[in-house]
Amino acid sequence: MTLRSALSAVLAAALLIGLPAAATTMLRFDLTGLAQTADTVVHGTVRRAESRWSGDRRRIVTDVEIEVTETLKGQAGSTVVIVQPGGRVGDIGQMVHGLATFTPGEEVVVFLERKGPSAFRVTGMAQGKYQVQRSADTRSALAVPESTGDVLLLEPTTRKPTASTARTLPLDELKAAIRNALQQPGKEKRQ
Repeated sequence: MTLRSALSAVLAAALLIGLPAAATTMLRFDLTGLAQTADTVVHGTVRRAESRWSGDRRRIVTDVEIEVTETLKGQAGSTVVIVQPGGRVGDIGQMVHGLATFTPGEEVVVFLERKGPSAFRVTGMAQGKYQVQRSADTRSALAVPESTGDVLLLEPTTRKPTASTARTLPLDELKAAIRNALQQPGKEKRQ
C-alpha cells in the first residue's frame, strides 16, 4: 500500500466517522397538504397487518387492511389495502424508519396515495396517519397524529429542518379541517 492510498483510506474513514447516522428525511406536510395530496382519505378500523416476502423475495412488505367506515376524499370500497415496505417474516425483519405502524383493531384516519390498481401507500409516511382514541363512553373521540420518530422533517419551501405541525384534534374537527382543505385551491401534487 502506498503512502497516498493509506492517507486516502484514513481520510475516508475520518469523514465517515464524522457523519451523523443516516435517518429518513422527508418534507413536512401540514393537514392541508396531506388532504390535497392524498388520492383518498378514509376513516376506518385496521382488520389485519400481515408481513410477507415481495414477489422477487428480496424485500419484506406489510399488507394492512382497513375496513372503511367513512370515505372523506376519493373513492374507496368497503376495505382498502395499504402496502408498505418492512416487517417481519419468521426470524427475518426489515425496518423502514418514518412509516406509520398499524395494529389490528386500531381505529384510524389515513391519507392514502394509490399504488397500483388495488393498493395504497400512506401519504407522507407516518405523517398521513391519525389514531382515533375514544373516551370510555365512546361519545367523544380524539385524532392523535402518528409520531414521526427520528425522521428529519424539512420545511417544504426552504428545505431547512423543522418540527411537525401535526397536533391532536377532536375527530370531528379533523374531518372538518380535511373537508375545508379540499375546498381550497389545490396545490401541485408532490412526488
